[in-house]
Amino acid sequence: MRLLFDQNISYKIVKQLATDFPEAKQVRHVGLEDASDLAIFQYAKEHDFAIVTFDADFVDLQVIKGSPPSIIWLRTGNLTTKAISALLRKHAPVIQEFMATADAGVLEIIDRGE
Repeated sequence: MRLLFDQNISYKIVKQLATDFPEAKQVRHVGLEDASDLAIFQYAKEHDFAIVTFDADFVDLQVIKGSPPSIIWLRTGNLTTKAISALLRKHAPVIQEFMATADAGVLEIIDRGE
């Protein structure tokens, strides 16, 4: 499962999720650390990644440009990298099912810390 973590998620998450998501990358790992959202969107599309982000701009881009790439939109408060990793592991089965769907669209993961 190819996940591409946006700039607003630490590159350290890739190592934390290596077992569950071994093909994950962070934009820093692919030379897009300071790239625009559009450049990241295009890269994900061309290289078959789903974008994991807190940023609603990627959802807006998908409305305009279409899918792929799929977007995993994290709708949470401020979380540590460790907490984001735990959240993604908790939802791994749903993410896997979502990623198996052609032109999956947007998966919102909402966690209000309840």
